[in-house]
Amino acid sequence: MSSPVIHLSKATFTLSAPDIRRLPEDSGIEVAFAGRSNAGKSSALNTLTNQRGLARVSKTPGRTQLINIFEVAPNRRLVDLPGYGFAKVPIEMKKKWQKALGEYLEKRDCLKGLVILMDIRHPLKDLDMDLIQWAADSDLPILALLTKCDKLSQGKRSSEVLQVKKALAPLNADITVQAFSSLKYTGLEAANDLICQWLSADLPTDLPENEVV
Repeated sequence: MSSPVIHLSKATFTLSAPDIRRLPEDSGIEVAFAGRSNAGKSSALNTLTNQRGLARVSKTPGRTQLINIFEVAPNRRLVDLPGYGFAKVPIEMKKKWQKALGEYLEKRDCLKGLVILMDIRHPLKDLDMDLIQWAADSDLPILALLTKCDKLSQGKRSSEVLQVKKALAPLNADITVQAFSSLKYTGLEAANDLICQWLSADLPTDLPENEVV
């Protein structure tokens, strides 16, 4: 069940930053979204927040070049990290993105949950596994969203989810794996509930109705 005091639809854009030194104060709780540049990260963010234009969606993968911050509630934020792996950009630009991504993951203390998005047809590439392994080693809860699941039959979709779960089981980490479709809203409620749960840590659950944020 999602918390009564967190609603992802309240998300508003706060700022874009090239590195962690330009981010808001390292306090509160942040849930970050990361994935390969063609994994459908922006579409997933828009679907989860029920805001078509919150995160920029481009036909050209890899357009998320900055760390983008969205405030959901006071001191509760969603973070859209630079995409990795696919973008056809100059190597120096790619290195700059990767540095910003790495610094955020390693140094941002308020990061309390990581949503890793992977195309369900091509999951667990090397960079995906590197990120999952890092999060597991850091005791950070992970939501692995297997995106674009509407492109597969129900049977194939279930098989892919099972295979990813089996592949990640040896990590013995807090990893939730689920199929997701921004087009068909598959997996939307479950993903929303888990992200809200992460964002709701330490928040009172008995606020008066008029104080719900």
